[in-house]
Amino acid sequence: MSSCGLAMALPPRLLETATVAERRALAHAMLEDVLRALTAALPGAVWVVTTDPEVVDLARARGASCLPEGANRGHTEAVAVGQRTACARGAARFLTVPGDVPCVTAAEIHAVTQALGAETGVVFVPSVSGFGTNAAFLAPPDVMPLKFGEPSFDNHLDAARQRGLTPKVLALPGLGLDVDAPEDLTRLLASGTVTRSAQLLRAWGFPGRLSSHRPGP
Repeated sequence: MSSCGLAMALPPRLLETATVAERRALAHAMLEDVLRALTAALPGAVWVVTTDPEVVDLARARGASCLPEGANRGHTEAVAVGQRTACARGAARFLTVPGDVPCVTAAEIHAVTQALGAETGVVFVPSVSGFGTNAAFLAPPDVMPLKFGEPSFDNHLDAARQRGLTPKVLALPGLGLDVDAPEDLTRLLASGTVTRSAQLLRAWGFPGRLSSHRPGP
């Protein structure tokens, strides 16, 4: 069983240069890109935790199921909902991936889910900055709690070791790129050439719109 949480927050500089409709469209495009990889790698096992009815419709149209939340309580609690549901449904393993990693591929998802073999343990994928955690794979799903927000990567490693686990770390370029800073948009445009997200950004005039809104000295 896998869960994918949608991250709606976008880079501050993009907030200055894009309309509300564009920002929402990009968030949905990123989720579509993530779901494309997840449903190809894990057909029938992908769940989206969200409070947004539009996201529910989008996820179901892309072959995912949904775990609607009554209120938006943040990434950590959304993942906890997925973990609890995985345990309640008897899942042996649990993967969580955020909704803002549009360059992720099915091959990377396979690499994460196959990293443990039949072992009990944890696998973490760091963000490109090295501070965030862009994927966590747990066997079993309740082997440890997860808490997000930088520096979650180091915190997760420490928490795993405190429980007697030896965490495995995979540095994956697509899964590692979460779009939450202006430079991430440049990386997305360079790396995610076939993604829906990059197509939208180019149609809107990026990266030129970023450079035209750089603050003066």
